[in-house]
Amino acid sequence: MALALNPNQNFTILIILVISMFFLRSEAAEGELQGQSVVKALSCFNNKHIYVGCDEAFRLNPSGNINIPVEATDFFCSGPCLTEAQLVLNCIDDILSNFLFYNKATVQQMRYALNAGCSFSRQRGNFNLAEYIGGETSNAPKSTILSRSSKKQILKASSYFLVTTSMAVALFYTVL
Repeated sequence: MALALNPNQNFTILIILVISMFFLRSEAAEGELQGQSVVKALSCFNNKHIYVGCDEAFRLNPSGNINIPVEATDFFCSGPCLTEAQLVLNCIDDILSNFLFYNKATVQQMRYALNAGCSFSRQRGNFNLAEYIGGETSNAPKSTILSRSSKKQILKASSYFLVTTSMAVALFYTVL
């Protein structure tokens, strides 16, 4: 049973469906690109060209915890570790400017903690991020390589796209 609409109404409905398909498709692509950017940013932590001289125990990792014992401060700050940590932060920031560590710290907050911990002030040796930022971390949900919710959003947008496409094709054939 075909819809009894005049040609102008059919054309309007078809245009609305095409526009909605475009927006749903771009939303799915955006989520996929964001997931790819997170994966690339996380690869900075294992980049063999960045980390060449720093002991693995003193390296930055996605957790956001800086585990430098007070007695290792001079080694960390004067050796390759601080430079390599800054290179990792640059790498991350170049790929994904809004990257969040698992503890919800930003790249800028990590830089501040590293600079303060390596300064020649009373802060030297104190890499406790929470003390420098006063407990103010981002309220955004932490991001993983591709979280389940990201996968669900991509699948949901893709299924909406398929359903909308099917509806548009069905409507188009009923118009003919």
